[in-house]
Amino acid sequence: VQLQASGGGLVQPGGSLRLSCAASGITLDDYNIGWFRQTPGKEREGVSCISTSNESPYYFNAMNGRLTISRDSAKNTVYLQMNNLKPEDTAVYYCAVDPICIPSLQVMGPQAEYWGQGTLVTVSS
Repeated sequence: VQLQASGGGLVQPGGSLRLSCAASGITLDDYNIGWFRQTPGKEREGVSCISTSNESPYYFNAMNGRLTISRDSAKNTVYLQMNNLKPEDTAVYYCAVDPICIPSLQVMGPQAEYWGQGTLVTVSS
């Protein structure tokens, strides 16, 4: 199983980025998929997840309203659209397969079965 996260970069405050998580060796539609982020000295935190059920995705409170997670089954890829980015959003973002993801309970677990390598998002003027 390989997860390839991409789409990070340097963006000005208020800008947008779309992160991609492409997979091989696994069908992402069969699993909960999550995006996490981590900054030096801080614990990794769950940003968004999409479950295999039909319920709406989970979004981290601090970024709620600025994120959209989506699946592209044909490309076996999950995207995270991030808008109105703020300097405090600067972090390495990781995609992960099969975290606990219960959006109706606002629950997103810290553990996952597989992890991508991370993509750096820097928000700075």
